[in-house]
Amino acid sequence: MVYAKWILRVLVWGGLAAWLHYTLPQHDVVRVVGTYEERQELGDWTRIFWSKPDKQSAGLINRDVQFIQAFDANENARVYRNEDTGWSWPPYFKFDTANLYTEASDLVSTKADPEWVVITHYGWRNEFFSAFPNAVGIKPVAGPDVTIIPWFNIIFLTLMVALFWAVYVRWRRFREARIDPVLNDVADSWDAAGDNITEKRGRFRAWLDTWRGKAR
Repeated sequence: MVYAKWILRVLVWGGLAAWLHYTLPQHDVVRVVGTYEERQELGDWTRIFWSKPDKQSAGLINRDVQFIQAFDANENARVYRNEDTGWSWPPYFKFDTANLYTEASDLVSTKADPEWVVITHYGWRNEFFSAFPNAVGIKPVAGPDVTIIPWFNIIFLTLMVALFWAVYVRWRRFREARIDPVLNDVADSWDAAGDNITEKRGRFRAWLDTWRGKAR
């Protein structure tokens, strides 16, 4: 039972951490090397890694998707999709895919003469599932060593922890004031009932002993 509780806790907290890591904005300092558009098949379960299409194209199993190609300071390849999020989840309310595509195309640079940018995105890159993070913003920076402080994530996580703590404190107080007394009363009732049964059982045995010729 103890192992089951720990497994459940790990699954719940691990799932929450994965959801936050996928949803919250991340920042990569890269140099853009190209942009392109490619038709993607969206007919299987991996569709969850792509933005939800509008109502007119909801029934389509494929569509054209824009991509941004880049390299980081360690020459690791980075590929981002460029899709609107609209009013769906996650709530980035991105409607400027065409503008972002134009900005990224204008910031293309070479290895000999790099122009560094910070790309804000959410999501994961997974080659096996053909999953790409979705770029939501791009901004030129001075160089690859620039420090990006994730202020939004810091504030959001702080508020979330504060909310969880407030709910936990209030639940504990409610449990101590309302639930624990009821459980204690029930336990006391069971104990009293058990003592009563034990007492009656003792009297019954004493009565049987009188029939067996034993002393009372």
